[in-house]
Amino acid sequence: MQNTLNSICIVGGGTAGWMAASLLSSALSGSQIKITLIESPDIATIGVGESTVPSIMEFLRVCQINLKDFVQATSASFKLGIRFDDWQKPGEQFFHPFGAVGQNIHGFDFYQAWLKTVTDGNGTRWLEHSPGAVMAEHQRFMLRSPEQQHWVSRNYAYSLHFDAVLVARYLRQFSLSRGVERIEATVNKVVVDERQFISAVELNSGAAVAADFFIDCSGFNGLLIEGALKIGYEDWTHYLPCNRAVAVQTESTGELPPYTIATARECGWTWKIPLQHRTGNGYVFSSQYCSDDRAIDTLLKVVEGKRLNDPRVIPFTTGRRKKIWHNNCLALGLASGFLEPLESTAIHLVYKTLIRFISYFPDRDFEAHTEQSFNQKINGDYDEIRDFIILHYCTSGRQDTEFWRWCQTMPVPDSLREKIASFRERGQIDHHPEQFFSADSWCSILEGMKIRPKKYHPLMAAFDRQKLAQLLQESKHNIYQTVMQMPMHSDYIEQHCAVKKDDYV
Repeated sequence: MQNTLNSICIVGGGTAGWMAASLLSSALSGSQIKITLIESPDIATIGVGESTVPSIMEFLRVCQINLKDFVQATSASFKLGIRFDDWQKPGEQFFHPFGAVGQNIHGFDFYQAWLKTVTDGNGTRWLEHSPGAVMAEHQRFMLRSPEQQHWVSRNYAYSLHFDAVLVARYLRQFSLSRGVERIEATVNKVVVDERQFISAVELNSGAAVAADFFIDCSGFNGLLIEGALKIGYEDWTHYLPCNRAVAVQTESTGELPPYTIATARECGWTWKIPLQHRTGNGYVFSSQYCSDDRAIDTLLKVVEGKRLNDPRVIPFTTGRRKKIWHNNCLALGLASGFLEPLESTAIHLVYKTLIRFISYFPDRDFEAHTEQSFNQKINGDYDEIRDFIILHYCTSGRQDTEFWRWCQTMPVPDSLREKIASFRERGQIDHHPEQFFSADSWCSILEGMKIRPKKYHPLMAAFDRQKLAQLLQESKHNIYQTVMQMPMHSDYIEQHCAVKKDDYV
C-alpha cells in the first residue's frame, strides 16, 4: 500500500531554496504534495554563485522556464567555459571548454588520435578541435537550434553567468505561481521526535510548521541537518587549503566575454564573471598564507571598473555532510557541503542533488535502503568534483610562492592519483556515464598544465599517419569556418535577450 508524502517544508530561500521549490513544484505537479518554503527576512543571500555549468540549461528546461525571460531577469550572459590564467606558470593561459573536443575516430577517443598526430610531428592545438574553445577565443556565440545538423554545431555546450540575488527573486515568483506557499519568518527551534525525525519547525511568530519531509537550505550552519540532527561534517581542508573568499562587484567595462576568467594568484586564485550590468570579482585564498587585508588589497588592485560595493570576506570549510539525506531531512546547497567555486559547480550540485532526490523520492515508510543508495550516489558526485578541483592545484607548475610550493607535494586522494598515473602512461581517462566531467575536460586541464602522456594507445599505430593528419586538419578548418559565421557574443545578447537599461539605472 502506498504511503505517499503529503507535505515538504523547505527551510531557507536563496538560490538553493528557490531552485528546490521550482524543481519540486514542477516535478510533483498534480501529486497533491504541499510545498512550503520558510524564508527569513534577516538573512541575506550570499550571492557569490554567479557562474554555472551546462546543467543549468537542463534545470530551466525541466522547470519549463523561458530562457529569454530568465536571461533578461537575471542580467545573464552566456558561458562557454573557463579561461585559466597563470596556473601552469605566470604569463600562460589555457581554456577548459564545455562540450566535446573532436569526435571519436573508429571507436578510439579523439584524444588518442590527436596524440598520435602530435607525436608524428603533424600536430594541431588540442583546443582547435573544440567548437566551444574556438567560439570563446573569438568571443562568438549563438544558441544551438534543432535545425543545426553539422557536428560542429552539436558539439558545443554552454551555461550562464547571472546575478544570484536576481535568480532567487525570479525563482521565488515562479515557484509562487506554481502553488508553493512562502512564509516569511525565522526558525527558532527544530522539533525532533524520539526516532530522530524532524516533526516540525517553530517560528519566531510563535507558529509551528509540521511536514513529512524537510529540505535544509539554511546555509553553512545547517540548522536542521547539523543543528538538530548532528549528522557531522567530513572536512577536506587537508586536500583543499583555500578557506576564505573575498568578493566585490564592479561596473561593467563594456567587454562581455562568453567565459569566466580564473587567475592564479600568490595564495589562491581570483575570478572574473561578466554580467550584462556589472562584473563579479573575487579572490579565493588560504588564510594560512594570506591575511584578509592582504587578500582585499590583492583583489582591489586587479579589478577593473568602478567598485559598486565594499569587499566582503566569506569564510568556508571545504567538505560535505557525512550524510546529505538523513531520515526525513535533505541538506541542499551550502547546508550540504562546500567546494570552492573553481569549476562553478555549486549550483550544479544543487540541481544534481534534487534530481537524485526525485529519483529516490521517499514515501512515509522512509526505507533505509533508499536513503543509503541516494547518499552513495551523491557522495560519488562530491568526490568526483573534489578530485577535479584538486587536479588544478597538484598539477600546477608554479613554485614562486609558499602556497604554490605546498601544492607541489600536497596530499592527493588515491582516486585522483590513479587517474593521473593512467593518463601519464598512455593518455587514458576512465569515465563513467554518471560522472559530470568528461574525459575531454580532464584532458583539457592536463594539457593546459603541460602534462603529456608517455605514449598513445598501441592500436593507434595501425592508422595511416598522413590520412589521420589530414582528417584533423579538416576538423580544425571546419570548426573555424563554422564559428566565424556566428555573431559576437555581445551582439547576440543585444539582439535577443538584452536587459532593459531602465532596470539598472
